[in-house]
Amino acid sequence: MLDIKTFKSALEQLEEERKIPKAKILEAIEQAMAAAYKKDYGKKGQIVRARFDMETGKTDFFQVKIVVDESIAIIEDTSPQSSPEMRGGNSSPFPFQGKAGDEVDERVHFNSEHHILLEDAKKIKKGVNLNDEIIFPLEQKDDYGRIAAQTAKQVIIQKIREAERTSIIDEYGTKEGEIISGIVQKVERGNLFIDFNRATGILPVEEQIPGEYWTQGQRIRTYLYSVEDTHRGINLRLSRTHPKFIEKLFAIEAPEIESGIVEIKSVAREAGARSKIAVYSNDEHIDPVGSCVGQKGTRVNTITAELSGEKIDIIPWSENPIQLVSNSLSPAKVISIVIDEKEHKAIVEVANDQLSLAIGKGGQNVRLAAKLTGWRIDIKGDDTSVSPKISSEVEKIEE
Repeated sequence: MLDIKTFKSALEQLEEERKIPKAKILEAIEQAMAAAYKKDYGKKGQIVRARFDMETGKTDFFQVKIVVDESIAIIEDTSPQSSPEMRGGNSSPFPFQGKAGDEVDERVHFNSEHHILLEDAKKIKKGVNLNDEIIFPLEQKDDYGRIAAQTAKQVIIQKIREAERTSIIDEYGTKEGEIISGIVQKVERGNLFIDFNRATGILPVEEQIPGEYWTQGQRIRTYLYSVEDTHRGINLRLSRTHPKFIEKLFAIEAPEIESGIVEIKSVAREAGARSKIAVYSNDEHIDPVGSCVGQKGTRVNTITAELSGEKIDIIPWSENPIQLVSNSLSPAKVISIVIDEKEHKAIVEVANDQLSLAIGKGGQNVRLAAKLTGWRIDIKGDDTSVSPKISSEVEKIEE
């Protein structure tokens, strides 16, 4: 016999820990019981429903019939003299198709286990209409035993998984595009399995910052860029290398970004090494770069620490491509820039002693500047000759 007190406690625990409403679980249980009853005792075409009483643990079973008439169902003559051919020749519950070229009859075939005629339904319930449901109690079975219980258990587990799945999608779907914090559950072939209480996410090797090392039990922050519902379960796609991760970290540290006063217009990132971000202020009284750097560099230093020492260059955004390209090559100082709109290329001249700084180690500085601005950038030292045709287009950069 079912221990109601224990059962109620289990329902409350599921609701609290897995965020599955009790009503959903009860619905799953009733569907499971009805499926098990129909499997053992039901007839073809029957609609069986169950009602589980939480106070007593008793389950009542009912048969449901849909109210129809000749406008929506083909009522067959079931007298002995009537052959299948005379009755239409089609006993299928599906709409009658007829022969090729015949007009399709969309009506369903009347099934006494599934339907009840309107005139009969009116004798049972006043004010009944077509497609209403008429409910009949079903006989209680004493031997509703092991097989039915096993069937019910399997369906209950399935329904609870479905309910939990929906609940997780509802919760984490709203967090897509945000930073979420979890605990490293295990490390397998470099991939991190991260526990978020109700869901587990995988942080693949390629989405991890190079040089980082994580162990079981450590708390980790990741960027949730996608929530996928797959046949294997809910897949939380996580990253620490995504450019949006750095944007969200600045939004956490800088209230001006969170409020929208300061905008991050563009991000170029080589995770674990260096990033450049271009920022713009919608309020002329607020310095966008200073807002991101913070007093004595506290804000940017906090983010650098989170990113395992990744260096971050913060530059002011400009609609003027010449100014933007010049800013993007910081900390190098630019002498002049030629913009080739057709080739979408910027030819930049710097002093010889600034050349290595502008290009960066392994070309990193100029590579990030190109990503940040969207312009192809060629850098030349000031002793490199520039043709007269191009030099006429050179615009000096104010220091």
